[in-house]
Amino acid sequence: MAMNKQNNYSDDSIQVLEGLEAVRKRPGMYIGSTDKRGLHHLVYEIVDNSVDEVLNGYGNEIDVTINKDGSISIEDNGRGMPTGIHKSGKPTVEVIFTVLHAGGKFGQGGYKTSGGLHGVGASVVNALSEWLEVEIHRDGNIYHQSFKNGGSPSSGLVKKGKTKKTGTKVTFKPDDTIFKASTSFNFDVLSERLQESAFLLKNLKITLNDLRSGKERQEHYHYEEGIKEFVSYVNEGKEVLHDVATFSGEANGIEVDVAFQYNDQYSESILSFVNNVRTKDGGTHEVGFKTAMTRVFNDYARRINELKTKDKNLDGNDIREGLTAVVSVRIPEELLQFEGQTKSKLGTSEARSAVDSVVADKLPFYLEEKGQLSKSLVKKAIKAQQAREAARKAREDARSGKKNKRKDTLLSGKLTPAQSKNTDKNELYLVEGDSAGGSAKLGRDRKFQAILPLRGKVINTEKARLEDIFKNEEINTIIHTIGAGVGTDFKIEDSNYNRVIIMTDADTDGAHIQVLLLTFFFKYMKPLVQAGRVFIALPPLYKLEKGKGKQSELNTLGQTKSLINYKKNLVKASRYNVTKVWVK
Repeated sequence: MAMNKQNNYSDDSIQVLEGLEAVRKRPGMYIGSTDKRGLHHLVYEIVDNSVDEVLNGYGNEIDVTINKDGSISIEDNGRGMPTGIHKSGKPTVEVIFTVLHAGGKFGQGGYKTSGGLHGVGASVVNALSEWLEVEIHRDGNIYHQSFKNGGSPSSGLVKKGKTKKTGTKVTFKPDDTIFKASTSFNFDVLSERLQESAFLLKNLKITLNDLRSGKERQEHYHYEEGIKEFVSYVNEGKEVLHDVATFSGEANGIEVDVAFQYNDQYSESILSFVNNVRTKDGGTHEVGFKTAMTRVFNDYARRINELKTKDKNLDGNDIREGLTAVVSVRIPEELLQFEGQTKSKLGTSEARSAVDSVVADKLPFYLEEKGQLSKSLVKKAIKAQQAREAARKAREDARSGKKNKRKDTLLSGKLTPAQSKNTDKNELYLVEGDSAGGSAKLGRDRKFQAILPLRGKVINTEKARLEDIFKNEEINTIIHTIGAGVGTDFKIEDSNYNRVIIMTDADTDGAHIQVLLLTFFFKYMKPLVQAGRVFIALPPLYKLEKGKGKQSELNTLGQTKSLINYKKNLVKASRYNVTKVWVK
């Protein structure tokens, strides 16, 4: 949707709010961090300025180039920055690049919508750069100004020649005294962000170039169907249940675009944006979308009699199971509010009612029009609700029966416990089958090491429903053996073990079991992983022997191959599984 053009983007539309003395001292306050995220945030600040031009109807191309010397250039074909003298008495370009919160986004003249309320933008990028140069094509002339050492002008604004083009080109090199970890830009990180911007603006063409030696690469982004293509892109490789649905509308002076599509997965994926800036932590626009979806689906389910009078309403999580959606809003700058400096969560209260209004207005007609599909989506949500209730009951059963279940595990002969009751030292080894369990028992220190054999591969907890996960015997055994609960009920302080060690065969099946177990721990016992208390045992692949009965040393595969090649006539190598652990 095109915005109304406002042509008074001039020297007087730039307002000065405060200086940028503190930026170099506390860069994290302005860009979030000084790691690779903060480094790339510099690029996004300049790109967002170019996107703002496109949002407001000026220009349609942005070129981003990683140069050979490690600097980066962002060029657009918008109007070009104002090149006159600001009311403060300084050149306007110098004000934009040396004064914090100076820009057309803060007055009523330069932009109707903008991605940067905290739009520290150009000045902060300058402050955190070794050097920066800006080239402006405006009013038939080419202008140039340069800065160095974190924002100090190294030249005034000079006229370089004539041009028929319009636009702005900013080139800068990050300061390695600020970004100490690295000042090297990652092509793929930039690519993801730039591709998002192209998806969100149908008429925008973006080119990303890498000119660094050995890394030469180029990508083009242009999507004529906008966020409809975005949703299709996110759902690539998944079995989708229908074509992408799209809604557009306006309420409270806020423009709303929504696209969604259901797939056969169990998780939801909602990507939200405000004025083309990704709000990874959501905000009021996401709340409005979810609220309207939940209300409309419940109304429709009752209208078609899939939900009876006595039935509870469907929960929003159940309705959104398998949903991929993009929610994009464009908010006038006077209404724009973010929570925090890095613009990751929208705080504008009007956005909630605007998105709610548009979705509540358009979605009922869509559901009526797609009757058969809509009915199947309602049934899908009801099934998800039933599975969630079953999972909740299973969790409650797990909590209430924890002590008895653990006792049953011990009595079943599966778990070989440690002698010690010291949970700060005890270790639990998860091994592959009873045979491996027997060998592990021989090699363990029984004082503090427990052995739990598992039968085959556990369930894939990434894809399975909670209901099925809690029915799985091996998963239940692990839950009750560790004894700290599961999911939101997991309490690391209740764990019976300080370390959980996955010990499987050194083959592809063993590696698969490792991945399945790690997936379970990460999803349902995450604090254990975050505390660094989940380990992978690395069993030996080979034992080397020279002659009969003379044991040599255990080696990694690489070391073993080298020794075999070196002494191939003297050495015999045997492949080892965990079931044949050799204890020196």
